[in-house]
Amino acid sequence: MTQTLQFINIPPQTNQPPKGLIVILHGWGANAEDVAHLLPFVRLPEYQFIFPNAPYPYPYSAIGRAWYDLQTENLYKGLSESRQQLIDWLKSLETSTGVPLSRTILSGFSQGGAMTLDVGVTLPLAGLISMSGYLHPIAMKDETKNDSSLKISTDTDLPPVLIMHGRQDTVVPLQAAVIARQTLESSGFSVEYHEFDMGHEIRPEMLELLRNFIVANT
Repeated sequence: MTQTLQFINIPPQTNQPPKGLIVILHGWGANAEDVAHLLPFVRLPEYQFIFPNAPYPYPYSAIGRAWYDLQTENLYKGLSESRQQLIDWLKSLETSTGVPLSRTILSGFSQGGAMTLDVGVTLPLAGLISMSGYLHPIAMKDETKNDSSLKISTDTDLPPVLIMHGRQDTVVPLQAAVIARQTLESSGFSVEYHEFDMGHEIRPEMLELLRNFIVANT
């Protein structure tokens, strides 16, 4: 695994200091370029966007990346290492970009959405956005209590959360979004929740909600 995350950095188009920092995590088998293609449709020229590549190679494509293994025989292998690397990298962005975590929104699609919910609850971020994501069934539990309490940050306000999911998603079933919403709300998070008549994908109406959420929380 690489020691630091490689990423695509898109500064504000206004030649002014960024109003906020938006980090978007790709899904299993995709890469930073895949989600960077969404940027023109988000229409937030005053913000800085960063699209990191996951640290692990994808087993079925030379250009795909993975946050951890999803093959049955190695399910979740690499998650703890990827989690810590992502946390350290996010903390370093404040120095390199000049934007504090309090004005940084972490978002992601599918496996990237799962990493967003996993890592995001531990940091003083401005907000979290999960698109077709899920909670890690083991990693999101507090093993010392043997219950489903989220490992949340205790010294900062809880960031608001936006969850969007397709009703016809056959890759990550809708029930994953329902469980994520219920678990987060029971842990004190404010959750904005939307379902769409679609599969495992990102639609323009989702990006409009993402845009509104960013503007409202940075």
